[in-house]
Amino acid sequence: MYRITKEFHFSASHQLSHLPDDHQCARMHGHNYIVVVELSAAELDENGFVRDYHELQPLKRYIDETFDHRHLNEVFGHDRVTSEYLARHFYDWCKERLPEASAVRVSETPKTWAEYRP
Repeated sequence: MYRITKEFHFSASHQLSHLPDDHQCARMHGHNYIVVVELSAAELDENGFVRDYHELQPLKRYIDETFDHRHLNEVFGHDRVTSEYLARHFYDWCKERLPEASAVRVSETPKTWAEYRP
């Protein structure tokens, strides 16, 4: 199995107001998110690629236009915008457009991440 990954960055705020008041994530706060998309294929295409990295530009545009410097609660219309939720959201978005999508990892900090891999 061949695997490739591409990393994307955006900054955004969120608030998990359903948590107890003394939980730090109950307050509005922000992260410099890192989204890593993984594509997999058993065979390479005629150009020797799993997928040409250039074909991931629509994801970059989507992230920049929809999420960068936004309040994620407003983008999604709810307050359960966790890294796990974002990983699944980006996976679903990618899978509709890139059948080779096999996983998405979303990091809120350099030491924490959530991954969605069906």
